[in-house]
Amino acid sequence: MLSKPKDRRVAALLAFAGILIPGLHKFYLGQMRWGVGYLMLGWVTPISVSKIASVAEGFWYLFQDCEDFDRRFNSAHFGQEFRSSSISSTTPIASVSLLADAIRQLEQLRQDGLISEYEFEQKRRQFIDRIR
Repeated sequence: MLSKPKDRRVAALLAFAGILIPGLHKFYLGQMRWGVGYLMLGWVTPISVSKIASVAEGFWYLFQDCEDFDRRFNSAHFGQEFRSSSISSTTPIASVSLLADAIRQLEQLRQDGLISEYEFEQKRRQFIDRIR
């Protein structure tokens, strides 16, 4: 079963909390090894590199584009077929046939239960808006 998509604001908040306990944002994003590393390095000195890195990543998450964040941290929610597709969220759709193929792939992912109805509709609208 897939976990819920990660929210970039929650990740940023946890990264800022890294001043006290570094690495929480890494655990939240499913990067367990990095989380353990940040946590271990955070206890070495009062102002450690991992605490500074946590705060820097917090700002990065806040100012990062939502699509970039999803591509990096929520790619499991879109399925392998969609990630390896020739149509990504940053590629402009040049023809109707490419649009139809992309929507067929999304429909298949929805039927397989890899994306929700909401995610399907959101991506479908993004694709259609690009050809208008």
